[in-house]
Amino acid sequence: MASIVAPSVIPALSERPIKNTVVLFDVDETLTPARRAVAPEMLHLLSALRHKVAIGYVGGSDFAKQQEQLGTPAIPVTTLFDFCFAENGLVAYRLGQPLASHSFIKWIGEDNYKRLVRFLLHYVADLDLPIKRGTFVEFRNGMINVSPIGRNASNQERADFNAYDDEHQVRAKFIEAVKKEFPDLGLTYSIGGMISFDVFPHGWNKTYCLQHIENEKTLPGGVEYTTIHFFGDKTSPGGNDYELYDDPRTIGHSVKGPADTMAQLKELFGL
Repeated sequence: MASIVAPSVIPALSERPIKNTVVLFDVDETLTPARRAVAPEMLHLLSALRHKVAIGYVGGSDFAKQQEQLGTPAIPVTTLFDFCFAENGLVAYRLGQPLASHSFIKWIGEDNYKRLVRFLLHYVADLDLPIKRGTFVEFRNGMINVSPIGRNASNQERADFNAYDDEHQVRAKFIEAVKKEFPDLGLTYSIGGMISFDVFPHGWNKTYCLQHIENEKTLPGGVEYTTIHFFGDKTSPGGNDYELYDDPRTIGHSVKGPADTMAQLKELFGL
């Protein structure tokens, strides 16, 4: 990672050779292995792509995790992408500058939030899983993230749980239980990554970031993006990339991991 340097001369958004086009990416299993750092080869390819089109990422995790995965201690992730959309775009940066953010807890209210978290923790306590670790409910600005095994699981434990979940549908059953308990809260549930699912208000899925893209044309030096590509791995119904992948405003590309993302980018954009 130490050999990676941020690109020094990037054309202005309005001067990218492929006009009115932005390419957006999921993070885990699209740009990086799940919860691991991006490979230098991916960053070099993204830099080459950025000389042709605008690029951005859309992740469900908080900004600090995305800085850890996509940036380096010396290189802010905001210098590597034109648009950084953390928590599905509830926390957003454009050319290194923060955009307006929103709060899940203000939207749902403290009393409803406490009811929801109490139910989630009781459900986790009653789950019979091969192992449990820690941090079962993680509060974020725009959502809460729920992990039956706990977010402190190691990489191997994450992979083991993911295989276990494929067979036993732990997360899917958990979501159905929460829906049944709170039918009136206006919440959406989305499975992502290996060990968790997200809970957020209706409409606060990854399509939320598109309002920033659509507003871009009103900003100084902004561009009206008429072509929006999106690359993601959880693109089936119920996956946390599905809504953005399937949105009529985007051209969706389903990938099977970072290597597949790189191959598709090279073919699509001649990199």
